[in-house]
Amino acid sequence: MTAVGIYGSLGRMGRTIADVLEDVGAGNAGGVDAKDDCRPLAGRADVLVDFSVASALTEHLEAARIAGKPILIGTTGLSARHHQLIDAAAAEIPVLQTGNTSLGVTLLGLLIREAAARLGPEWDIEIVEMHHRHKVDAPSGTALMLGEAAASGRDTTLSEVRVDGRAGLTGARTEGTIGFSSLRGGSVIGDHHVVFATDGERIELGHRGEDRVIFARGAVRAALWLVGQAPGRYRMGDVLGL
Repeated sequence: MTAVGIYGSLGRMGRTIADVLEDVGAGNAGGVDAKDDCRPLAGRADVLVDFSVASALTEHLEAARIAGKPILIGTTGLSARHHQLIDAAAAEIPVLQTGNTSLGVTLLGLLIREAAARLGPEWDIEIVEMHHRHKVDAPSGTALMLGEAAASGRDTTLSEVRVDGRAGLTGARTEGTIGFSSLRGGSVIGDHHVVFATDGERIELGHRGEDRVIFARGAVRAALWLVGQAPGRYRMGDVLGL
């Protein structure tokens, strides 16, 4: 039985992952909080999942690398420096980093990339996301992931076309940009809607997360898939063969 170690085990996602391990036939190697020594857990787990905080990622990656263990990173709010560290670790161990472990969101990303690739630049792209009042980063990691899918479909990078939270006299919309709007309130698990709009018609693709367990199930499925993979940086789409 594959033993899964949980970084961020005291958080909501960490606790939910621990609850579903037995349901999917996986073992629990234990968990630690961000302030704890992460090295012992890396040594005894077959694979690690990290849903802690961005400030702990450097230490968690180093522990996984030294132990030679694959790691799934679901922590959001990562910086460019964090992604550089992930790339470096992926040269030695399998690493899957994602803003969302839902299998439904993973498929949504494919649909968005395909739509963006086939619709011309006259189709504007806007991404709206809503989460609970306690979420600290915006736009969400999932929204950014969907934006990257749309940008990829148009053979560009999100950094070149991203527009956040318009306010005031912003002028007319620039063709080819991808806009983001973030809503916060209540106990919303995660709603994401991507709008393709042109003169006279509109296409809307979206996903609503109704229970945090969908992310835990997807995370565990991805972690188990990661075991035995060659060193490299992977995506949730790889888990589904997309």
